[in-house]
Amino acid sequence: MKILAFGASNSSNSINKKFVSSVSKYYKEPEDEIQILDLNDFELPIYSKDLENENGIPDAATRFAEKIDWADLILISFAENNGNYNACYKNLIDWISRIKGRKIYPNKPLFILSTSEGIRGGQTVLEIAEERLPRDGANILDKFSLPEFSKNFEEGRGVITPLYRSQLEAKVRKTKRTMAQILSQEQQ
Repeated sequence: MKILAFGASNSSNSINKKFVSSVSKYYKEPEDEIQILDLNDFELPIYSKDLENENGIPDAATRFAEKIDWADLILISFAENNGNYNACYKNLIDWISRIKGRKIYPNKPLFILSTSEGIRGGQTVLEIAEERLPRDGANILDKFSLPEFSKNFEEGRGVITPLYRSQLEAKVRKTKRTMAQILSQEQQ
């Protein structure tokens, strides 16, 4: 299975990138390939129709879309900025949505995550993503929010609070079973 993972943030010390990188390890089997992306490697001008008309779709947006197309499963951990998507992520998907004839996540299975230092763990942005992503072509397999990141996560160990770790692992098992079914159907 080919797995694409990224934190939907451009912070150089993104807790969402740390979280999704940790979660991606649950999916690693010998035959699997995991790519963890950093949105800073896909820097784009702020979307405008004028820029699109003058210069077309930037290469960075096309390259990111190719990464989406490559993946069998996508793991995204959403950063919450003022109750919504991080501006860097929003700008990236604005550009990708302008690629002719394309849904952003064309029939791609997604496991969506969020974390923050607050007690809600980015649940507001996760709710926005859960409502929006199916219209962008995504097949949301499950979602998980980790509150109080610094209290419940340790680098190198992942989620350290037993309750949250158990909940996350149950969702990982469920998404792995679903992916096995999807990949089996595709091979038939």
